[in-house]
Amino acid sequence: MFDIGEINTQDKKEFYKQINTYLVCLIDEEADWLADISNGAALLYMMMPDINWVGFYLYKEGELVLGSFQGKPACVRIALGKGICGTAANTKKVQVVEDVSEFPGHIACDIASKSEVVLPIIKNDRLIGVLDIDSPIKTRFNSEDAQGLSEFVNVLNRYIDWPEQFY
Repeated sequence: MFDIGEINTQDKKEFYKQINTYLVCLIDEEADWLADISNGAALLYMMMPDINWVGFYLYKEGELVLGSFQGKPACVRIALGKGICGTAANTKKVQVVEDVSEFPGHIACDIASKSEVVLPIIKNDRLIGVLDIDSPIKTRFNSEDAQGLSEFVNVLNRYIDWPEQFY
């Protein structure tokens, strides 16, 4: 059992430092990548305020395929370059979208989502997938979120030996 104490959500730097420490505790002794990303999604969903969906899309056979997530059922497959997730995967750059209605080609899996942050997961210069987080509040995410979540992805890459199917 994993017990999480109180976390300060007002100071984003401290919040992400704590979240990333908790992630290490959750995955440092677990070799199974699926268990690790499942706990990663659950940790973020439980601890991040004002979000309605968090999960992973994994790169398989030229497209993104839904992986572990928390929230409402989601789109199963996303083509590279399509929507915010496909754009993050295609460009290999973090996407912070303050208002998803203004993003050309946004894929609305949940109409309640108003803002989104998507981080590509890259290991050894190869696309593994993306971490996707949605919020029902416009302008929920900013550069501090992108930075803290980039470290979250770095922790995943340090501890997970991704299977060859994602390469």
